[in-house]
Amino acid sequence: MSPVLHVIRAGLVPYAEALEWQRRLARERIAGTLPHDTLLLLEHPPVITLGRTSDRAHLLAPQGVEVAEVERGGDVTFHGPGQLVGYPILDLGGYRRDLHWYLRTLEQALISGLARLEIPAERNPGFTGVWTRGRKIASIGVHVKQWVTWHGFALNVTTDLSWFDRIVPCGIEGVEMTSVRREAGGERRETRDAGSGMGDAALREETTAAVIAGFESAFGVQAESGALLRDVSPR
Repeated sequence: MSPVLHVIRAGLVPYAEALEWQRRLARERIAGTLPHDTLLLLEHPPVITLGRTSDRAHLLAPQGVEVAEVERGGDVTFHGPGQLVGYPILDLGGYRRDLHWYLRTLEQALISGLARLEIPAERNPGFTGVWTRGRKIASIGVHVKQWVTWHGFALNVTTDLSWFDRIVPCGIEGVEMTSVRREAGGERRETRDAGSGMGDAALREETTAAVIAGFESAFGVQAESGALLRDVSPR
């Protein structure tokens, strides 16, 4: 029987609240008072985050946007409207106590999810994250304590990519960022959704379902979700 992964779809959550939420869940998972692994799926208002190895020279134009220094690995990245942000709170003792394995499996979950959207995604040797057609579509930065994970990934779905002009994304000079909307073919999706008035919302819903399925296949889990889980408060 596959382990259960509780999926909480939280909508728009300020970054500081989401950070405290995932830290609390991680503490509970470490203590054993949270009996199941959890995947938080949400979206943030605009924020730039700096990981443990960030170079402040990669912060090009931070004026007018929140900047947060956090404990995750990696360099500088952007979170904002139109992204699908995922924070897996996993006890790796139930999988493999291997950080390299975890990062590659997290990438595979996104690669598998994007394949369901007919987007050919792949790894870029030497870098963490997910690329498609030479452009970066998802960033990954994690933290692990006593083999329990938090922080996670940011997948650009309908993101305004001009936000990334304010930073050197993930510290990679010359990297080009992209999004699901761009790679899936804007015209095709606009045609499909014509008359529904739900182009972006429908694409986000489709992407979320695809990523959840990707987690199931990559981690060998059974995702559970529902109204009760979605109603959990970040406070």
